[in-house]
Amino acid sequence: MPLYVWVALGSAAGGLARFLLGTLIQQKLGSTFPLGTLAINVTGSLALGFLLRYTLGTAAVGPEIRALLTSGFCGGYTTFSTFSYETAALIEDGDYHRAAWYLALSVAFSLAGAFLGIALAREALALRRRF
Repeated sequence: MPLYVWVALGSAAGGLARFLLGTLIQQKLGSTFPLGTLAINVTGSLALGFLLRYTLGTAAVGPEIRALLTSGFCGGYTTFSTFSYETAALIEDGDYHRAAWYLALSVAFSLAGAFLGIALAREALALRRRF
């Protein structure tokens, strides 16, 4: 199967996961602040950090599965385009304070998620080498 088919399959799954989880969080919390998108950006950054570091650090994961998980699933799951639109909408509405908080929290927590994912992958690879 061509690599782009693997990416497409992962993208479909990631997009569906983003829709379901983002909607669930937003509905449960009932906030006008885009908490669903914030959660998706943070968890997507964590997942991508882990998956890239782990799959590039072991021969056990081939290029097809790596593409399915990273470019596919994480690409379909993360929502920085939605983040940009929601930030612009907050600014257009004159809600500068909330826009600034949303921007700062998204960047800080997403970077922290990526670093945490990388650290977790290092530990997982170290455990794998022991066995």
